[in-house]
Amino acid sequence: MTPSPQTPQGPVDATKIPRYAGPPTFARLPRLDEVPDADIAILGIPFDSGVSYRPGARFGPEHIRASSKLLRPYNPALDTSPFARMQVADAGDLAINPFDIAEAIEQIQTGATRVATGDRRLLVLGGDHTIALPLLRVAAERHGPVAVVHFDAHLDTWDTYFGAPYTHGTPFRRASEEGLLDKSRCLHVGTRGPLYADTDLADDTHLGFQVLPSTDFTVHPLPDLITRMKQRLGDGPVYLSVDIDVLDPAHAPGTGTPEAGGLTSRELLAMLRAMTDLNLVGADIVEVAPAYDHVQITGIAAAHVAYEILSAISLASRTF
Repeated sequence: MTPSPQTPQGPVDATKIPRYAGPPTFARLPRLDEVPDADIAILGIPFDSGVSYRPGARFGPEHIRASSKLLRPYNPALDTSPFARMQVADAGDLAINPFDIAEAIEQIQTGATRVATGDRRLLVLGGDHTIALPLLRVAAERHGPVAVVHFDAHLDTWDTYFGAPYTHGTPFRRASEEGLLDKSRCLHVGTRGPLYADTDLADDTHLGFQVLPSTDFTVHPLPDLITRMKQRLGDGPVYLSVDIDVLDPAHAPGTGTPEAGGLTSRELLAMLRAMTDLNLVGADIVEVAPAYDHVQITGIAAAHVAYEILSAISLASRTF
């Protein structure tokens, strides 16, 4: 990606306008219609009709945006200023049918295609994990089959729920079946908890995924796990999908399907910071359900996840 030639327009200056004021965009960045072009568009998809337990992720985009007001322009951990290196703008939310999942998937695919013009990349704020399927269709149409690095407590490669093939637990099975994935390079990170049967793991392998489970984080050094992740992803386009429930409920209580024994926010952010040499062609952050959040714990975690993704892409843009 070649950054926009214009000087990027960054967030509102917090020394002039208090952080609790200013525009309600992600990190108080400009809207997409306020800039000539954008390298990355932040797109909200407030849809949660595919959930199997707690609803509420339809309110995730606005909650993440509200929780992003404390983000600052310079990232010392990566020595980069992502909003100065790239033009990042907030594209607002898509209007999605909450009653018809099949129509909603079509609307998401159409809307994401419209926003992702030219070389522009999308960072999507969900919404439940159903939205990953149409987003992967858009990514594969532009780049061919992509590797997926999927941070989640769950595999999300189940076949159906109550006979329904499109839910938040099925997007990566459908994506593999549709040929959207490079099955030699896909990886789940942070999975844990009980499964329906041991065949779930066998099916998952057949669909093209390896697993780096949460339990590995208790017995292996984090740098070794990062190395394993990057070796699996290799070269080529990578799509990043972050279900906030990859974090332990202590770090992200505001989610629809919590599981004990998850990653810490520190571990997740460290893994994202290691992605500066990956060709990240798109990303989503899903399953933030603010009704179960407390003092923005989950929203703040999600906002920082988005910030680290943007920072990694800003450095990778030197290469790709």
